[in-house]
Amino acid sequence: MPKSRKHLSNRFLRSLPPEDAAVLLPLLENVDLKRGTILYETDDLLTHAYLPHDCIVSLVTFMENGQAVEMASIGNEGMVGAVAAPATRRAIGQYAVQLPGCASRIPMADLDRVMADRLAVRHALWHVNEAIISQTLLTVACTAVHSVEARCCRWILSTRDRVGKDALRLTHEVLAEMLGVQRSTVSAILKQLQTAALIEQKRACIAVRDREGLEAASCECYFRIREKFDRLLPQGA
Repeated sequence: MPKSRKHLSNRFLRSLPPEDAAVLLPLLENVDLKRGTILYETDDLLTHAYLPHDCIVSLVTFMENGQAVEMASIGNEGMVGAVAAPATRRAIGQYAVQLPGCASRIPMADLDRVMADRLAVRHALWHVNEAIISQTLLTVACTAVHSVEARCCRWILSTRDRVGKDALRLTHEVLAEMLGVQRSTVSAILKQLQTAALIEQKRACIAVRDREGLEAASCECYFRIREKFDRLLPQGA
């Protein structure tokens, strides 16, 4: 895929008018992100924004007992760095790569300069920020009222949407960490989903086999989050 087209696999960039995207594209560089890479620790100064193509980055906080809890996840629909402390430009949690892949990266100074000059870029970033905050708040409600089984289906579906393929490089450990439950709980849920022919499990891989069945088993939050991004970031070319 040509470099410019690969950048446009990110929804934020694809939502921009062509003349505004053309200003940003020369400032971007492609980076490969491995599973487990820490882009920022809590309170780190954000020096670059990352726009995922097919990787997923989680915004994680840690409890006193060391347990990691996901606050938000960001894929090709958004931007790492859109949600940060606005006064200090510091990370509000740990940004960790959960699914490996490629992303575009831009220095924050360059992004600030383009935002100051380009109203459409500024608006698009506000939309990303609103969508991610909405996702985060809805996830809090989802965790409080919906079953682990439904939340697991939502996470698998959202991951499928972001990477654009049915075979997902997901492990039981990753899912357990993101859902805030024991690995054994995730293993039992995935076994049930495989028995129902909704997914197929392979080594370090979960393949979606029945998308409609997964949607039926998921909670309403999957559709509400997707609708929010569809409305705020309509996809262009």
